[in-house]
Amino acid sequence: MGKQKQSKGLPKGWVYATIPNIVANGGVFSDGDWVESKDQDPDGDVRLIQLADVGDGCFKNKSSRFLTEQKFKKLNCTQILPGDVLIARMPDPLGRACIFPGDKKKSVTVVDVCIVRTSQNGPEHRWLVHTINAPQFRRDVALYQSGSTRKRISRKNLAKVQFPLPPLGEQGRIVGKIEELFSDLDAGVAALEKVRGELKRYRQSVLKHAFEGKLTAKWREENKDRIEPADKLLERIANEREKNAKGKKREKLPPLDTSKLPELPEGWVWSRGDDVFYFITSGSRGWAKYYSETGKLFLRMGNLDHDSISLDLSDIQLVQPPSGAEGIRTRVQPDDILISVTADVGMTALVPKSISEAYVNQHVALARSVDSIEKRFLAWFIASSDGGQRQFALLRRGATKAGLGLDDIKTIGIPLASLAEQGQIVAEIEKHFSIADKAEQMVEDALKQSGRLRQSILKKAFEGKLVPQDPNDEPAEKLLERIRKEKQ
Repeated sequence: MGKQKQSKGLPKGWVYATIPNIVANGGVFSDGDWVESKDQDPDGDVRLIQLADVGDGCFKNKSSRFLTEQKFKKLNCTQILPGDVLIARMPDPLGRACIFPGDKKKSVTVVDVCIVRTSQNGPEHRWLVHTINAPQFRRDVALYQSGSTRKRISRKNLAKVQFPLPPLGEQGRIVGKIEELFSDLDAGVAALEKVRGELKRYRQSVLKHAFEGKLTAKWREENKDRIEPADKLLERIANEREKNAKGKKREKLPPLDTSKLPELPEGWVWSRGDDVFYFITSGSRGWAKYYSETGKLFLRMGNLDHDSISLDLSDIQLVQPPSGAEGIRTRVQPDDILISVTADVGMTALVPKSISEAYVNQHVALARSVDSIEKRFLAWFIASSDGGQRQFALLRRGATKAGLGLDDIKTIGIPLASLAEQGQIVAEIEKHFSIADKAEQMVEDALKQSGRLRQSILKKAFEGKLVPQDPNDEPAEKLLERIRKEKQ
């Protein structure tokens, strides 16, 4: 146990304490249970609360894991009750806490979640959660953390963290004030989240209008005598496609059914994926053996996203790729279009011209198009919910497979405008998206400010500066004395 902090400097009636100090007789301060995968049963009648369920001040209710009553008894599990405080001993963030609201099923939790139940004579649980989530407590948790790759804190070390304990009466007033202020912040966050959702819909509306020809209707009218008809462009694409085939015979596909596709503006034509893509492949399994701390980029589904055609390289994996045909086949080139083909299908990215040597894994398709088409036009169409995404959804709905096949990419319909209009459409899309991006950045900044305000409120509560002290409150030391006597 660390050196006991002195109460000097604390508000009158406050005292430093640790979690074991405030758990009264009949209370609980223990880790969850070691429940392995083999112990779980999806049809079980005991719920297993996971780390992902423990939010920063709120219960997230994300998981769906269970075990049987028989296994609960065999493992001698600790049942968690409504109102218990759950503390995550692993990130992120490390040491976050929430109150368990209860579940219709009996519940237990995993070993990396700590359970605190102070009992009826202990401190207010809502106050305790706010205290644990305050920046001062979080800072001290970091001092006791261990682990090099993934940080954690043991329950033994969690028991060493000291925090200011106010009188019981003041705890209630602190909770009331925090929840009043948080309620106002929550209303603001909800409004910001609504704006974020509206921006997402706005982007998809822009894409819908783009590929219906509405964004460039005026431009098309002004330039109708100077633009090449799209059917002529399709002929040039066919010639280029034939050259890129290098004598390899193309598979004959049935005619494109346009009955379920939108009507195109005059001068546009429908093509299909096989017309514009001369090379479609995906990565191979088993590349985990090539993972390395240094090497070349290995692009995975996590590097793609919906509503964007930019690669997200915030989380990358490096590989030492194999030599030979396998490495050559799955190596990306600038302007390749990448599409997720398993699980969350249809996420799209256009490989930038600045890309370093990179390869794709088995969950990502690589589609390489002819040069006689605007690559960003093509990528944006595939990413649009009313364009490529809708066609992918129809293909999945009509099949038993969970993902997309490479042949599915060949069969989708792709609208063709003249090359000049394609460039104009891309410019219009990205002009509108630039406005949306700036608005979204303002939303993100406001959400971050809201988070900082929450921490500021908790910091003030932790320091006794959030609500006035009442000289008639029983000092916190008296509460600790009663708890100590109960334990004797």
